Amino acid sequence: MPAIRLTKPWLPLVPTLPKLGGQLGVFQLANQDDEIIYIGYAGGNSLFGLRSAISQAANEIPKAAKVRTEVTSAYLSRFKELLMVHKADFNQLPIHNSDIKVGTLSPS
Repeated sequence: MPAIRLTKPWLPLVPTLPKLGGQLGVFQLANQDDEIIYIGYAGGNSLFGLRSAISQAANEIPKAAKVRTEVTSAYLSRFKELLMVHKADFNQLPIHNSDIKVGTLSPS
């Protein structure tokens, strides 16, 4: 059974970027203390998939130091799910997602 939370280990952002492929999916960016500061996705309009979406987000968020990804064709649903789980866990969205409106989720 897949986990509702993204549980892959954090990878250092800078050396990981060139290794990322052009797949569709979701990602989380964290600061040096492993605090999630942004949740994003690479959709059909992302020129080089996860690589370009993460690169663009990292350029806009200077404190981003770590990344973890999940390849999925259901990127938009998974993106919203990750936002709702984060809100349920921390009672707020990541600092760089604070302007997004999401529903509620009660994960166990």
